[in-house]
Amino acid sequence: MNKLLIISKEKEKYLSLFECSDLPDLEICHDLRKADIILADPPLIKDLLDQCERVEWLQSTFAGIDVLVDPHLKQDYELTNVKGIFGQQISEYVLGYCIQHFRHFTQYAQQQHKKQWLPHDYISLSNKTMVILGTGSIGCSLAITAKALGFTVYGINRSGIPPKESPFKQVFHITEINTAFKQADVIVSTLPKTDQTIGLLNTEILSHGNGALLFSVGRGEILDNYGLLHSLENKTISHAFLDVFMNEPLSQECPYWHHPNITVTPHIAAVSFPEQVFEQFSINYLRWRDGFSLLNLIDFDKGY
Repeated sequence: MNKLLIISKEKEKYLSLFECSDLPDLEICHDLRKADIILADPPLIKDLLDQCERVEWLQSTFAGIDVLVDPHLKQDYELTNVKGIFGQQISEYVLGYCIQHFRHFTQYAQQQHKKQWLPHDYISLSNKTMVILGTGSIGCSLAITAKALGFTVYGINRSGIPPKESPFKQVFHITEINTAFKQADVIVSTLPKTDQTIGLLNTEILSHGNGALLFSVGRGEILDNYGLLHSLENKTISHAFLDVFMNEPLSQECPYWHHPNITVTPHIAAVSFPEQVFEQFSINYLRWRDGFSLLNLIDFDKGY
């Protein structure tokens, strides 16, 4: 019998889902040292890994597994994350704020309190260009939704090769980022944290923004803090919508809180709904049990 340990803020929900499932040869375990399989929130399991003597497979409840790929941590097990369930939520976040910004909805709300009848000119989204850093499942899902609203959508990745059935008009190699940014009305970072992406959006790169909106919904480490503030001051970025940060929660002393051209949200652009996570876990468990390779397997060396 395989033993499953659940370590999550949503543990009770996962236990309920497990009880309603019909996963063969699997039972709940409450002992770190005896668990073969772990379903866990990465921040909660990180400091307990050394006690997991028998673990063969760890299923992250998050897409982000940065804290688990530290080379100093235990890595003699298979690590998988969740994919393909965040595109809809990220799309709602990015496009919701785009519509609010370009159609001046916040401004009209303020005018209503002052009883002001004052229309403002706007340009339809069908005349806008979006550049998405990252052409994985989230980037592709956002591209499809943005195209449906009329955006021209470009992608950027480290190969310059479009994904299969690409929704992008063109995919630029990461070395062509300056060329892509010059065309952008909206820039969206969905990139993972790797040695190559940390600090990528710095002063020099953001200087090519041409007044675009910037969305950071991937990993906070991609965005250089000084570079962002400098680009806002020079208006190469007109407004930044930030949902992920290098340190969370965001420090009370951080200048982002009071900056008129920064919108801060507390890492809520996309969350892991237990029902969706457990569905992916269940599929992977049957593969693991039957000796097949796991889906969404993480390469510890690459960090994703």
